[in-house]
Amino acid sequence: MSTNISPSTSNIAREQKGRKHTECYFDLEGKVAAVTGTTRGIGRALAVGLARAGAKIVHLNRSSSESVQDELAALGGSSFHVPLQLDDEESSFTKAAEKAIAWRGRVDILVNSAGLVKRAPALEQSADMIMEVTKIDLLAPVLLAKAFAPYMIAQGSGKIINIASLMSFQGGVDVLGYAAAKSGLAGATKAMANEWAIHGVNVNAIAPGYIATEINEDLRNDESRRLEFLQRIPAGRWGTAEDLVGAAIFLSSGASNYVNGHVLAVDGGWLSR
Repeated sequence: MSTNISPSTSNIAREQKGRKHTECYFDLEGKVAAVTGTTRGIGRALAVGLARAGAKIVHLNRSSSESVQDELAALGGSSFHVPLQLDDEESSFTKAAEKAIAWRGRVDILVNSAGLVKRAPALEQSADMIMEVTKIDLLAPVLLAKAFAPYMIAQGSGKIINIASLMSFQGGVDVLGYAAAKSGLAGATKAMANEWAIHGVNVNAIAPGYIATEINEDLRNDESRRLEFLQRIPAGRWGTAEDLVGAAIFLSSGASNYVNGHVLAVDGGWLSR
């Protein structure tokens, strides 16, 4: 007997699968999420937010995640730390994915949150400086996505979320390497989505606006720059890392099953101004 599936039958199966998944919408109970940069800032907030929505968390960090693991334990959640240095060789990403998946037998969500910015005028940004930022902000997310994608494809489902930036849309000032890397990450998000959507793997990105974290503390301490940014933000305030949690839960859940290759700005209206 032939096992070939006609295009029409295949399309019906996908439509039924989509309806089934969206019944649960934002529930992440039983899901496993691997998140980079969970020791502070956006990564920590997203790990806690996903855990509150029911996900079990794998921390992909260079250093220990004991503090946030204790916080998740207090919430009744469980988590696991996999050491990973984001500027390491490609084989390290493959091994990290294997360890992460071995913990619970699967990983359903990957959030590439860790990032690096180096501020200096374009003429003062050396090749080494640009490459240092590019390795963390572009190459590492792509290598992690490539490491986890085969498992997600095999299980027929998965959510990959990259943390892009307003600089994925704009050039910025004094952030040549960062703007180049984050623009590249937006493009890579779309390229991976184009290839993996057919396998049930959604690849999308969140582009945070000006979020108050350690990475931009110098800007917030500069009163003139701080006010300059505030005047441009329709919401009238800098964002918090927690402002990104809702978008992350949406893109991690069945509610986003038909969202592919999208860069979702969470910016208080900055891009609309």
